[in-house]
Amino acid sequence: MPKTLSSLSRVTTTTCRVSPIQRPRLWLCRRHISTSSSTCSTVVVPNTASTVSALEPPPAGGHMPSIASSALLKHTREQALKMPEIVWADAELDEARGTSSLSSTTTGRETRKMNTYQAIRDALSIALSTDDSAIVFGEDVAFGGVFRCTLGLAEEYGRERVFNTPLTEQGVVGFGIGYASMGSKLGNSTLGGRGMGGTAIAEVQFADYIWPAFDQLLNEASKFRYRSGGQFNVGGLTVRCPTMAVGHGGLYHSQSPEGFFMGAGGLKVVIPRSPLQAKGLLLSSIRDPNPVIFMEPKVLYRSAVEQVPTSDYILPLGRAEILTPGSDLTVVTYGTSVYRCEQAIHLLTHPPEGTGIERTVRDALGDWRRTRRGQNTPSAPTIELIDLCTILPYDLPLVLRSLSKTHRLLIVHEGPTTGGVGMQIAGDVMSGFNTTSTTNESEEDVGRMRREAFLGLEAPVKVIGGWDTPGVALQYEKFYIPDEVRILDGLLEVLAY
Repeated sequence: MPKTLSSLSRVTTTTCRVSPIQRPRLWLCRRHISTSSSTCSTVVVPNTASTVSALEPPPAGGHMPSIASSALLKHTREQALKMPEIVWADAELDEARGTSSLSSTTTGRETRKMNTYQAIRDALSIALSTDDSAIVFGEDVAFGGVFRCTLGLAEEYGRERVFNTPLTEQGVVGFGIGYASMGSKLGNSTLGGRGMGGTAIAEVQFADYIWPAFDQLLNEASKFRYRSGGQFNVGGLTVRCPTMAVGHGGLYHSQSPEGFFMGAGGLKVVIPRSPLQAKGLLLSSIRDPNPVIFMEPKVLYRSAVEQVPTSDYILPLGRAEILTPGSDLTVVTYGTSVYRCEQAIHLLTHPPEGTGIERTVRDALGDWRRTRRGQNTPSAPTIELIDLCTILPYDLPLVLRSLSKTHRLLIVHEGPTTGGVGMQIAGDVMSGFNTTSTTNESEEDVGRMRREAFLGLEAPVKVIGGWDTPGVALQYEKFYIPDEVRILDGLLEVLAY
């Protein structure tokens, strides 16, 4: 087995006992602290001229890409317009004209540089302008909302369509269910209208406060169509809520509750990773014939910036996306963790020279090469990074196709590990219980792919998530969130197994 990043040793060390929640990150230069045991080690490096000269100062921006500089974002108009599976609102008209090729659908379209909250605001504005029955409501939304996602909408579309509610999440969602079932007008029939009710776009101010509405979501919204035998539905309901941690939110502003909805058949759960995705997936959620919980990673509201088409478009729900292709390990993640996985992969392929990380990566990759003895082994492994985009129902067939190629699987998310999304995916891969396909594969095909992927596993499936603590404690929030070092540790462990 490879040495973990926390097992490095140099010259002399001092140790102390800490609780599991107190396991901090590995410092990239002269200090490292245990991440896999309850003993932390502080490295003491002799202050000699040779040592100092050997340690080059890090670059001003650090060794790893930031979210703003991420290669996963669309920084040019051309990249944005070629987003996979993008569907323009006027696609039917283009098809009737016989001009529905990629070049014709992108010709003349404009993009604008937006961050995530601006892209969400743009999507809400389009929804209000194209659907007369659409309303936006929640706590403080008429003022623009805590994160400014509804800024100016009340003035533009009227306070009878964009309005504040009392501080009651159960009431907000309950009102949305009622309006979606008995609203004033039909949904937008051009883009998958729901056949009855209005379009209710509710906002729960933080995902941490969604619990009072849990009964309304699971006992009412998810069951509405089934209990009426298909006569009624609340497909016009979309519940937006900011989610995940920012590093200083504490117990009630840092939770990731998506795992609690994994068994809520009848609901859909969507988490975007970028502005372009946020706009397309939100419009798709609003127009989907099922109630959708749309969770927006808070830290990405302003840190993720890219070119976003100004036109009306949607991205399909239930489809995952391969961000970087690879053949040696599949990494499945979503939301903010996409960028931390990108950073971890960067550390794997470009470890900082002269650091403990470089030595650990070198040793682990040596073990990886020995496990592939007799095969045509490249100098370094390639990682296939997958963004789920939709959490419920997630794209199991794509995960299985990737796994049949790489034979190794790592799942990363911020939410609690026990009972979380990662454990659900691992269980589906290992047991084959979930054979439901959100794409074109039949249940028989999914079952066959599951068996092939399981029998081809070369390492146990590994899940990296939040610690199983009562919440995200403010003092230890940075230790709770799976960071690039914990993820790199997981990459090395799975590769070298």
